[in-house]
Amino acid sequence: MTSKRYNKLPKSTKLLKPESIDKLLGNVKKNCTTKFDESIDLNLQINNKQKKNEINLRTFVNMPSGTGKKIKVAVVCEDSVINEAKNAGADIVGGEDLIEKIKDGNLNFEKLISTTGMMIKLSKLGKILGPKGLMPNPKLGTVTNDIKKAITDVKSGQVEIKNDKDGNIGLSLGKKTFTDEKLLKNFEAVIDVLEREKGNNTVKGDLIKNAYLTSTMGISYKIKLPKNI
Repeated sequence: MTSKRYNKLPKSTKLLKPESIDKLLGNVKKNCTTKFDESIDLNLQINNKQKKNEINLRTFVNMPSGTGKKIKVAVVCEDSVINEAKNAGADIVGGEDLIEKIKDGNLNFEKLISTTGMMIKLSKLGKILGPKGLMPNPKLGTVTNDIKKAITDVKSGQVEIKNDKDGNIGLSLGKKTFTDEKLLKNFEAVIDVLEREKGNNTVKGDLIKNAYLTSTMGISYKIKLPKNI
């Protein structure tokens, strides 16, 4: 059974023709009728089934307007770096002691950063961290000796872009309370990254097949992308 709130939302939006995101933001925000600050979400379907290979994206985007979310960051590092990590804003910091806690199943963080030297020991926990998407990765900037920058990037709005086996990507552009300008800046940053990734991969045709805009508890609208990607 659907709620009274949901029943008041527009129906059959899939029948509407695609519009540019700046024209859709007003409708999506208007549908945010819950009491909490809903996320404004971007959902993409990529053309990952290619004749010679399958495209699997895994990269990140630094959202210029942030995401509106507080991210709990853990850092595995040498003793000499612990104070630097704490001063940079890490929520959990440790060396081999933290690795042992993770091994025991203590995963009370959302992002894990490691220095290059500690990755040898941390990599043994692939079966624990991998399935949860928590294993640090140099391509994502989470295996680095510039711990301060890595923590700052994650805390200020770094978002991973990764497709599932069906080619779907879902990420948040921000919150309902963000101005349209802030949401558009984040959207443009995502588009720029995807355009770059298309150039890095041998893609026949467009990389993005479909794009939709929705909110946490709302309904989706099809986006007309600003360029062929």
